[in-house]
Amino acid sequence: TKFQLSKLFLIFFFFCSRPRLEDAPPRILEHPSDLIVSKGEPATLNCKAEGRPTPMVEWYKDGERVETDREDPRSHRMLLPSGSLFFLRIVHGRRSKPDEGVYVCVARNYLGEAVSRNASLEVAILRDDFRQTPSDVVVAAGEPAVMECIPPRGHPEPTISWKRNNIRVNDRDERITIRGGKLMISNTRKSDAGMYVCVGTNMVGEKDSDPAELVVFERPVFTKQPVNQVVLADDTVDFFCEVHGDPTPTIRWRREEGELPRGRFEIRSDNSLRLTQVRAEDEGTYTCVSENSVGKAEASGSLQVHVPPQIVVRPRDQITAPGRTVTFLCGTKGNPPPAVFWQKEGSQILLFPIQEPTQSGRFSVSLSGELTIADVHVEDSGYYICQAISVAGSILTKALLEVETPSDRVPPIIRQGPANHTLAPGSTAQLHCHIMGNPIPSIQWEKDGQRILGNDGRVSLMENGTFQITNLQETDSGVYTCVASSSSGETSWSGVLTVKESAEASVAQATEPFQLPGPPHKPIVTDVSKNSVTLTWQPNAHEGGAAVTSYIIEAFSQSAGSTWQTVADMVKMETHTITGLLPNTIYLFIVRAVNAYGLSDPSPISEPVRTQDVSPTGQGVDHRQVQRELGEVAVQLQEPVTLSPASIRVSWTVDRQSQYVQGYRLFYRPSGGNWLLQDINAPSERSTVLTSLLKGTEYEIKIRPYFDEFQGKDSRTLLVRTPEEVPSAPPRAVTVATVKLSNSSSISVSWEPPPSEMQNGIIQEYRVWCVGSGTDNQTRYYINRTVDGNTLSTMLKGLMPGILYQVEVAAVTSAGIGTRSQPVDGGEESSVSLAEQITDVVKQPAFIAGIGGACWVILMGFSVWIYCRRKKRKELSHYTASFAYTPAGEGEEGPGVLGGSMGNYPWLADSWPTTNLVHSGKEAVNCCTTNHNTWCPPLPERTYLMEGCEDGPCPTHRNNASSPATSYSHQSTATLTPSPHEETRAPHDLPRFNQQDGQQRYVGRHDEHWFRRQSLQ
Repeated sequence: TKFQLSKLFLIFFFFCSRPRLEDAPPRILEHPSDLIVSKGEPATLNCKAEGRPTPMVEWYKDGERVETDREDPRSHRMLLPSGSLFFLRIVHGRRSKPDEGVYVCVARNYLGEAVSRNASLEVAILRDDFRQTPSDVVVAAGEPAVMECIPPRGHPEPTISWKRNNIRVNDRDERITIRGGKLMISNTRKSDAGMYVCVGTNMVGEKDSDPAELVVFERPVFTKQPVNQVVLADDTVDFFCEVHGDPTPTIRWRREEGELPRGRFEIRSDNSLRLTQVRAEDEGTYTCVSENSVGKAEASGSLQVHVPPQIVVRPRDQITAPGRTVTFLCGTKGNPPPAVFWQKEGSQILLFPIQEPTQSGRFSVSLSGELTIADVHVEDSGYYICQAISVAGSILTKALLEVETPSDRVPPIIRQGPANHTLAPGSTAQLHCHIMGNPIPSIQWEKDGQRILGNDGRVSLMENGTFQITNLQETDSGVYTCVASSSSGETSWSGVLTVKESAEASVAQATEPFQLPGPPHKPIVTDVSKNSVTLTWQPNAHEGGAAVTSYIIEAFSQSAGSTWQTVADMVKMETHTITGLLPNTIYLFIVRAVNAYGLSDPSPISEPVRTQDVSPTGQGVDHRQVQRELGEVAVQLQEPVTLSPASIRVSWTVDRQSQYVQGYRLFYRPSGGNWLLQDINAPSERSTVLTSLLKGTEYEIKIRPYFDEFQGKDSRTLLVRTPEEVPSAPPRAVTVATVKLSNSSSISVSWEPPPSEMQNGIIQEYRVWCVGSGTDNQTRYYINRTVDGNTLSTMLKGLMPGILYQVEVAAVTSAGIGTRSQPVDGGEESSVSLAEQITDVVKQPAFIAGIGGACWVILMGFSVWIYCRRKKRKELSHYTASFAYTPAGEGEEGPGVLGGSMGNYPWLADSWPTTNLVHSGKEAVNCCTTNHNTWCPPLPERTYLMEGCEDGPCPTHRNNASSPATSYSHQSTATLTPSPHEETRAPHDLPRFNQQDGQQRYVGRHDEHWFRRQSLQ
């Protein structure tokens, strides 16, 4: 190659010529540097060398000599005098890249050569398309925001910068970091929102990405939060909640412990939560939840409702035997939960839950407030007081404990009770009930569970307890129960009476006594365990009219109730083991034999037997340890699941298990009722089903763990309502009565609610249908009415006369209309009588106005007549009138027309009776005596203002002796002396006495100045 030829020439020159002393070999003074140049741009690779003689400089690219303008004037590469290589423009294409490579500079003279360091020349590029463009980002204020892009391919690698709204983002802000292709903004603000562009830059230039939007929302922020509150029951509570955010957040409320109180909460326009008539079960945490598209915020406030303590389970009086264990229940509620303690009346010792046992260790109080007295002594008799106290108040109740032998308190025993009978209507039924007991029991009879009051004349109770019904009717059919009760308890026996036409009409007689088997002998206890007792007995030699087929065993225990209970039947042998008994409990047993004719009288009562007590103490376990561990077991009830209107599934969880848990006791009751109990004997069970529940009824449910007689603490009480159904029974005792109101006919309908167990929910209203049938049996008259559920009567107005009406009533719950009652006749309205029609006419306003007008016309005419008569009497002034009277008490009083009190009334002139006076007839009484020879005018008429005096004189209303006024006796006379110029006046012109309001007064017919008083001389 040329390079090799040059080396050979230099070698030849070196050996063939003598070098000079001042000559020097080449040396590179300036080495070329790496270059990155844009396409089409000029570029220079520097190279500077020294030597003597001046070395020649050549360039090599990738080992090949570079052709410059010295070899080809058209070349774009120029070798500068200094030795540098100058490119007029960099030539670079996709296929051809002549200028890109690794260059070296070589300087030569005859003494040698010098080679520079390698220098690379690269062509810069920048593609158009970004490998990753930034995307829109939505963040909440305060949160970090990250926008990422990958710039276009380029050489050298492009650098990244960002612009927001065409303004370069300043990364000197400590919140902003640009690293690689990422733009990171910590703690974003609302002002950071905008359109962002990623910029890729190298020596070629800049490339902008497509814009991406950064949206900064604000998460909900509370300006007012709910606060904790403590209120009294039935108060109203407001929880406030105000919030702002972008976008505008929504607000909702929730209760951490369950649903908001149904029907008693309101979310107001300002988003506050209002609770009305708060209850203890409303306690809990109420949370305001605010949410928008970028965030969620919650704020809570607790509600505590103070409720005064209440006794929900009252202890009952108990009668027990010495040595037994008794438990007094005392269920309380309140908020905060009250502290419960017991005290015997007259004692200063207070018994608290989890209290150390007393010296005798016989008294203890459970966490639920139950007082247990073990090994009862006679001196334990007395009243025991349960007291509950809290900051909201206090309450107490007490119960009596009587300690006596069991045999003294045996419930009555029914030797023979009523049998089943089928009889015809009109016959007589006798239902027998032979009892025994001490004290002597009383007998009551019930029909279909309702007490028979005996207000039916067909019903009678005989002295021997037999219940007799004469003249049977089909409505007498039912289940009749004889209830024998005394202070020691009660026992019942039921029989069915069926009345129907096909039966034989006769008197129901009991089975003959000789047909019944004789009572078995006294049962003997042969074996006793914790839950069972084995009995054996001897049969009676008298089997009756048929062979004995089986035996029935009845038991009594005061712990199980105050009545005899059948614990076994269909017993074929004369020995039997009764199971399912309570431990450490005293029982009494009787046995009855059964044959085809019925049951025998009971056997003698067995001796008292106590089941074994396998308590933790008896097993060598510290009962205090058991009670402590049971108290730490926390049972949580879950929301019950409704299976049907009468059944629910109850589940629970146990937070801490204990070896001392034998099972659970589930208590349930209708709200405010008595607690019912269902035992779950498996400690591993976590659910059970409650059946036979009342429909449409709210139940309270709680559960507690137990170990033998020890019991743990109750769970929180849950409320659950069974679904409602339509009432399955009609309203009872529907009665209809006719009522007269003004000029229309009405009926009053009244009723009683259906039986509570058949209401199947809350009765919201009653529907009343009244249907009338016309005389043609084709016309129908309908009057329907709906009344509130608390109303038990209504008035139906506007009934048509002569129409027979029938009334039906039905109760309505939320599930619909229940069974209608049987139609009850409302009675046929008779036609209105003539007197009633006249009365109705008289009460009309038009009639009253007409009568008033007629009276006015008559009064005006009467006034004109009086005026005319007075004018004619003006000439009577020459007459004089004298009156002699005898004050009361001086003369003899008699039945004269002037007798009686006159009152303090003066002589009146121009006075006339009012138009409503009732005048009596004239009395033919002669006021003249034989001692008077003077002329005696007829006495004036007597006038009364009282009704009922038309047929005779009315008695004087005031006692003459007690009246302070002057009384005019029957001896008073009036004498008229004629004037010489006038003729004698007729007797009817004399003055009259009137009586008004029970008092007599004198009324003259002339003005007072025409008369003067004169003596009788």
